[in-house]
Amino acid sequence: MARKSENATVARLEANIASVIKGKSESIRMIIIGLLARGHILIEDVPGVGKTTMAQLLARSISCSFRRIQFTSDLLPSDILGVSIYDRDKKEFQFKPGPIFANIVVADEINRTTPKTQSALLEAMNVAQVSIDGITHTLPQPFLVIATQNPIEFHGTFPLPRSQMDRFLMRIRLGYPSQEHEVVILKEQKALGHVPHVEPVLTADEVVTMQEAVTHVKVDDDLLDYITRAAQATRQSPKIELGVSTRGALALRQSAQARAYVHGRDYVIPDDIKEMIGPVWAHRIQVAQTFEGTGIGQHDDEVILQEVLSQVEVPL
Repeated sequence: MARKSENATVARLEANIASVIKGKSESIRMIIIGLLARGHILIEDVPGVGKTTMAQLLARSISCSFRRIQFTSDLLPSDILGVSIYDRDKKEFQFKPGPIFANIVVADEINRTTPKTQSALLEAMNVAQVSIDGITHTLPQPFLVIATQNPIEFHGTFPLPRSQMDRFLMRIRLGYPSQEHEVVILKEQKALGHVPHVEPVLTADEVVTMQEAVTHVKVDDDLLDYITRAAQATRQSPKIELGVSTRGALALRQSAQARAYVHGRDYVIPDDIKEMIGPVWAHRIQVAQTFEGTGIGQHDDEVILQEVLSQVEVPL
């Protein structure tokens, strides 16, 4: 009975976001799965399809703090993390927290800043804390980074290093709306760039409780075996230069648990893994140069990953 009530809570959150973002139910669900799995999301798509709006609506649907950071070439690590300033009256340094100290942080156009500044997010995304001047500061919970980037524009951008990509639980796209949904958007949104108001439907404490419940979703040994066999396949394929790491295997298990939870189950089934394996793994592999350019309308990594995993037997 409790599980049914929790599903209703997830459904309310989905409906709240879907009241503004039309026709993107799968993308909305993926972001919620990422939130419940304590992961970070990379939304990669062309400009103007609602990447930042999606992130803002998620934040506004939860009673929690929200900060948006516009990444630019002159952004410094201290602009994200914060800085220690000397207080003459107290005769000591006082730490002034940066925008990373929020429950939901939108890193807008993350690939427009330098690798040094991008790396400032690594510790925060990995262990939900930042270390400044030898002092560790814990970040608020829940903590979620939603980064956006434009995959087709390269002028003035800095590709995310592999270590940074590996910190994102999943990479998703929104895509263009259908003509039917675009008409609705034109009717309802009166001003360009305006994000309609939505009421919060969850508290931060409720999100943390749900995140904890996800960790107790059961994963049978045969499914864990499937995840490891799939990971090994990416490491052994001649089409893939850099396979999925152990962090990637853990991320897939965690995402499958969150998907099962969202669907009202306290156990994982093969479909949970199969549905999450693309969003969670495609951005983590490095396709061998010989096989680059095989993606038609997709990333090479997505096409190659599908080909490699098609050879791995799925448990019944």
